[in-house]
Formats: sequence, structure tokens, C-alpha cells
Amino acid sequence: MKAIVVETPGDPEVMHLAEVPDPTPGPGEVLVRAHATAVNRADTLQRRGLYPPPPGASEIIGMEVAGEVEALGEGVEGWRPGDRVMALLSGGGYAEQVAVPAGQLMPVPAALSWTDAAAIPEVFLTAHDNLVTHGRLAAGETVLIHGGGGGVGTAAIQLARRAGARVLVTAGSPAKLEFSRGLGADAGINHREEDFPSRVRELTGGRGVDLILDVMGASYLARNLDALAPDGRLVIIGMQGGTTAEIDLNQLLRRRLTVMATTLRGRSVEQKAEIVRRFVEDALPGFEDGSLRPVVDRVLPLAEAPAAHRAMEAGENVGKLVLSLDRPVG
Repeated sequence: MKAIVVETPGDPEVMHLAEVPDPTPGPGEVLVRAHATAVNRADTLQRRGLYPPPPGASEIIGMEVAGEVEALGEGVEGWRPGDRVMALLSGGGYAEQVAVPAGQLMPVPAALSWTDAAAIPEVFLTAHDNLVTHGRLAAGETVLIHGGGGGVGTAAIQLARRAGARVLVTAGSPAKLEFSRGLGADAGINHREEDFPSRVRELTGGRGVDLILDVMGASYLARNLDALAPDGRLVIIGMQGGTTAEIDLNQLLRRRLTVMATTLRGRSVEQKAEIVRRFVEDALPGFEDGSLRPVVDRVLPLAEAPAAHRAMEAGENVGKLVLSLDRPVG
């Protein structure tokens, strides 16, 4: 099969198409014939040699796929060849075929195209797991979502709105803020021009927000704590702003704040299956009733993965950058 490979870490141009061995589904796995995959920030880090795949995972970049079931490994039930599926991956997405643990598959909603479906797994599962399961977001609460124009941000806005929360977002341009409001955000904060904790206090009558979903990490830590209401929760899911910062424990004690951090890729197969199960039960119907939709910025052929990475690293995209395998692969 053909796949995008990286022989030496570096800039986007180090990625190129090559022939690689076809994968074989092991026990409990399903072989998927890919129609589309999508780009995530973790892909760009892996390309640069900064985020290796978990032990045993494919070295091929790509953490999600949409396609058809082609073959079943030993012991797999509930799926059959020809089923339309989308899946969360630990790696292997930038390829014509990928072997996936069966518990990480989801059915593609009938109304969605392959490219729409490929834009769902990583960002919607990340947002749902961190807002609902870890963040315990409840109806009537207020949530601040950083990076409202990105893939996780656009998914999180919709999921939070569907949960009955009031949604505030940060983004770096008026266009991204306007798009976020179109998805259901109640208010937007331009982080390049405004001090977001001050603006949060203005928007909440001085109280602060109940939950923050943060992709920045260290550079935002102190300001995130300032923006939280008493008993507020901070969920850190990214480190774009660094990994090390001091924390005022007295502030946590006095206001009963909770700080947590999670990743999705390194979870066990069993944990990922449970994350998928919760999402399918709670949120997947939203793609049928219209309360949720994938946000696709643009679709490129798989061979143009370098251009997609350049666009992501430049912050050009609103929503997902999708790579199609139904266009010429090369």
C-alpha cells in the first residue's frame, strides 16, 4: 500500500509517499480501507521527532481515519466487511489501509461524507472526554475554551452548547471569533488584544468560569487560575505555551480549584474503547439531529500532507484539515 512516510524528522517537506507493507489485523482488530484522514497538531510534532507514537503503534503519522471495513481479526464481532466506519488511531492514518482495535471504531452517520467523517474522531472524542468525563461540565455552567477556531475548539464549542453550558472562547483573529459565535459561542475574546482573565470577569459579573479547556499549558496557567470561579476546574490538553510553570497552591486551596491534565493517544486500548463507547452513546446522535457537525477547513489529497502541515503550523485553518485518499494518491 501507499503511505506518507518520514525518514528523517524535520520540516513538512520530509514527508513523502512511499510503498510500505500492508497491515494485517491482529486478534481484536479490524482492517480499514481508508477514504480520508485528518491532520492534528500532534502529527506535526511527530513529524519533527518530538512526539513518538506509543509502544507498538504504527510509525506512520495519523490519528484518525474514515473508511470501509475490509477484514476482521480473530474474535471481532459486531462489524462486517463493507461497514462505513470512522476510528480513533494511535498511528497509521496517513495510509491506504490501517489496522484498528475494534473498540475504537464508530459507525459513520448516514448523512456524512468520508471527508466529514474523518474530521470527527480525534477532536470530538478529545473534547467530549475532557469536557464531560473529566471536566464534569453541567447545564447552566460557564466554560472557557481556548483556541476556539481550531479542531478541538470547534468541536468543544458545539459539545458544550449541546450540554446546556454558556460558552466563552479565545482566538487570535476577529474572523475566528466570528466563526466561533456562529457555532454557538456566547462571547469571544481576542487573546492578541485583550487580557482574557479580565474579560472573563467582565462577562461573568466578576465570578469567573466553572471550567476551562486549555491547549496552551504553562504560559496560560496563572491566568487560567485567575479566570476560574470558586470550585472551578482547569483541564489542560496541550502544551503550545510550554511545559513548566509555578503554581500558587494557596490560590487552589482558598478557592477549591482543580487542575488536571490528560492526553488521549497514550491511553490503553481498554480506556480508548470506553471513551468511544461514551461518545457514541452520548454525542454521536448529534450528527443525526443537527446539533453537531464536523468543521472542515479544506480537503487536500494525501500526497499534499506537507501543505496541510504548513497550514496548521501557520494557524491558517478554522476547524480541520482533511486528507482525501479518494483523490489521486500518487
